Amino acid sequence: MDSPAGTGQKKPTTTQIGILTVSDRCFRNEAIDESSKNLYSLIKDQHLLPGNVVVTKIVPDDWDQIKATLVEWSDMRRLNLILTTGGTGFSPRDVTPEATKAVLEKEALGMTLAMLKQSLEVTPLAMLSRLVCGIRGSTLIINLPGSVKASEECLRFVSPGIPHAVDLLQNKTERIQTTHDALQSKGVEIPTSFKSGHAAQKDHGQHTGHHHDFPESRQLRDQGHHHGHRHHHEEHHFKHHPHGNQHGEHHHHTHGHRDVNRVAYRPRQSPYPMISVEEALGIVLEHAQPLETETVHLRECLGRFLADSVYAIDPLPPFPASIKDGYAVLAADGAGNRLVIGDSTAGSVPKGAVTSGYCMRINTGAPLPVGADSVVQVEDTLLVKDADDGRTEVEIKIMVAPKHGQDIRSVGSDIAKGEQVLEKSQKIGPSELGILATVGAVRVTCYKLPVVGVMSTGNELLEPDEALQEGKIRDSNRTALIAQVLEQGFPVLDLGVAEDTTEALFMKLKESLRKCDVIVTSGGVSMGDKDLLKHVLTDLGADIKFGRVFMKPGKPTAFATLEKGRKLFFGLPGNPVSAVVTCNLYVIPALNKMAGNLCPWRTVIKARIDEQVHLDPRPEYHRAVLTWQENDPIPKATRTGNQMSSRLLSMRTANVLLVLPPKSMEVQTIDSGTLVDAMVIGRL
Repeated sequence: MDSPAGTGQKKPTTTQIGILTVSDRCFRNEAIDESSKNLYSLIKDQHLLPGNVVVTKIVPDDWDQIKATLVEWSDMRRLNLILTTGGTGFSPRDVTPEATKAVLEKEALGMTLAMLKQSLEVTPLAMLSRLVCGIRGSTLIINLPGSVKASEECLRFVSPGIPHAVDLLQNKTERIQTTHDALQSKGVEIPTSFKSGHAAQKDHGQHTGHHHDFPESRQLRDQGHHHGHRHHHEEHHFKHHPHGNQHGEHHHHTHGHRDVNRVAYRPRQSPYPMISVEEALGIVLEHAQPLETETVHLRECLGRFLADSVYAIDPLPPFPASIKDGYAVLAADGAGNRLVIGDSTAGSVPKGAVTSGYCMRINTGAPLPVGADSVVQVEDTLLVKDADDGRTEVEIKIMVAPKHGQDIRSVGSDIAKGEQVLEKSQKIGPSELGILATVGAVRVTCYKLPVVGVMSTGNELLEPDEALQEGKIRDSNRTALIAQVLEQGFPVLDLGVAEDTTEALFMKLKESLRKCDVIVTSGGVSMGDKDLLKHVLTDLGADIKFGRVFMKPGKPTAFATLEKGRKLFFGLPGNPVSAVVTCNLYVIPALNKMAGNLCPWRTVIKARIDEQVHLDPRPEYHRAVLTWQENDPIPKATRTGNQMSSRLLSMRTANVLLVLPPKSMEVQTIDSGTLVDAMVIGRL
């Protein structure tokens, strides 16, 4: 079991840290977990790291349990930093490094070498420590030795680099820039490949101090492609090229520092680093915060998420009520004959009281009459005497002796007065609506739903009802994306089609920001000379968080925040399938979180693929249909034919996206019958 750390502390606003102890003896309570306690104290009391330990756990030296915890803390809890202690030696039971490597997406060899190098200066026996450091998604994982002294020393060795590493993984632009500024003030040049967002823009083109000239950073610097800002050598070409306008006289208005009309000098390679899908989704969800709250009437809150818990102001039932159709009696009378003195029906107040030798006929849900303490079901009685030609029961016989309290719902037995009936962040479905109605909660506080604006870009686009013209196509993306958002229950504004000019895009986006919380566009984010969205976003003051994702389809997907993070922008690719896939991967989870959903991710299940698939160098998302065979709980996944990103027909009938790993030297294909992850995007 995970144990929360720092009970009573405020919710952490900095680095969220988990400490995992790997030890058979500590797990069996045969030894005290001193190393974990010491690490906790170093962070909480001595402030070695700027963060809060939010969870600690002890697991045995078991590969599966170590791996499962690391995956849960990285993928579900989304911790920023995980420290493990123990299980890094030469014993056959020491498997922490192997379990860690199994979950890592990238290794951080620099941190490992830093710990080993400085540990060897303390003791030559440090050469026996098998430490591993690396990254999973946006989580940094660091193995530490098991002893108190060694684990503290190693943490101190790498602690100077941890805050900046976490900032880079979380894309904390301002803090990254602050660190870079501090380094550059000391004469250290930061490689372009280490920068993101405006950090890369600010010192663009400078060449001072010691420069670590990596091939990637040199290529980007030489080409000068940083978010639309022109490099010195690019400016030189603009001034002296025979077709350039040296006096800046343009027939078209331009925004920003780069003249987008000079298509010959457009970027030939993207300035945006390629990031993983996991990292991209982490960035999106970090900036998709729940919106403000509002009071919603009972009949209008289906599918909404509660912003406050709901409590019962009355008990249910508010009176002792019968569970059965039968007779209200005194249990002490036992079996035998009873005279019937009247009846109690639901919605009425019974007249008279039950005394010894008497009973009262009662219906399910009806109030228990005064004096009665038990109900005998009608099946356990016989009619002895009637009157008025059967219209009146005069006397009955009870065949089975009743027990005290039998078949009676006591006051508040279903819901006690003051009891919490629904909790904060709970989704309101049909059953929850019934509960709200039961307790009289006619108006409840919910998170607001984000208003989503959907816009297509492109001079080639026609409305669906227009006749085809030469060089034109009908716009399908807007219709599909609007339908996807509506299907999830969010309000949508149709923003129409924007022409491929900076002026049209700028004005349309600026106007849309006044009406929408989230803007979703398709097209205009790739490398064509008419792909102007990222340039226009910069003019609008947007903070572009990423512009390329290592995936297929959907590589040029862009995400940005505007108006100090209050507005979100998703620039989806123009190919129809790419737009639908990336909407499912990024937009819908963001909308879910903004609406108050604590589990905003799309549902992923396992499926058995029904044919051999050749893998791509990038992770792929194939459209497929799931079907279940008799007596087999695992569904079969059948792909929907050709998976080209322009082929919208591949989305027809698809209810899942198969999440396929990238091709590697070891794995080139996935065989028929292999289990793969299937992301649910439609009704199964």
